Amino acid sequence: MWRRGIVTAVVCVLLTGVLFFHSDIPNRIGNLGSLTETFLPWAGLLLPVLLVVAVLRRSTTALIALVLPALVWTNLFGGLLLDKSRSGGDFTVLTHNVNADNPDPDGTARDVAAAGADVIALEELPESQAKRYASDLAAAYPYHSVQGTVGLWSKYPLSGVRPVDIRMGWTRAMRAAVSTPDGPVAVYVAHLPSVRVKFDAGFTAGQRDRAADALGQAIIAEPLESVVLLGDLNGTMNDRALASVTSQMRSTQGAAGNGMGFSWPASWPMARIDQIMVKGAEPRSSWTLPKTGSDHLPIAARLQLPADNKDN
Repeated sequence: MWRRGIVTAVVCVLLTGVLFFHSDIPNRIGNLGSLTETFLPWAGLLLPVLLVVAVLRRSTTALIALVLPALVWTNLFGGLLLDKSRSGGDFTVLTHNVNADNPDPDGTARDVAAAGADVIALEELPESQAKRYASDLAAAYPYHSVQGTVGLWSKYPLSGVRPVDIRMGWTRAMRAAVSTPDGPVAVYVAHLPSVRVKFDAGFTAGQRDRAADALGQAIIAEPLESVVLLGDLNGTMNDRALASVTSQMRSTQGAAGNGMGFSWPASWPMARIDQIMVKGAEPRSSWTLPKTGSDHLPIAARLQLPADNKDN
């Protein structure tokens, strides 16, 4: 009885090792650690498969071993399955990678405007379509700025607008201070470089990692207390390579979301690479919006700004 299902038990132990020691998987070879962390939640799909095998094999050993990865996975991701949204919040933000090849930019603009957010950030804005988005959003969002391929639309006045250098050679990040009724909020919009999985090179994320470090340094130097980061980071909160950003900010999905909140690809979301992150503000709810003409899903969050924000 105890020797039956040994192979299944070994697989359970190996899965436990990957889940528990994922941060120790080295990035020296093809950024394997970051690749594993990007899709780490999907390791949970192996649990019911291993359970079925253990039951069919009538293996007590395998069933006992299965408890280990089940506990570790639940500890890592179980909290994301709960609804952590709360009432309240006075500042709603939305971000969307609209896709440069979007066949329906006007429809996408109407969709994001219909969400009623106070601030909308758009990424991957082609120069040829930036004016169309500005025109479509002008009625609801009288204040806006486009810097390179990212833009910010706001119901409140903007000041201190400037591009943020993330070491790419062209502008894919910006910063602006939004003058909300509760005081100024620094809003950063960023679109970090794309990553690829190549047979000969592994997870090619070097440029993204350098851009993330530069973005993290810019946010550290931000003088305003309340800071919001909106954008496509081409990485998940689990990816250690984004630590320069994730170590100093909270994910609204992790703090106030309901479910995994995967945002890409829109047709079959597998990872949350679009992020809303905050510091000096309290996430109250976070959600994913329906599909637009883009290959990403829009995401939004409602935030509670601090009572003393007006003093900033």
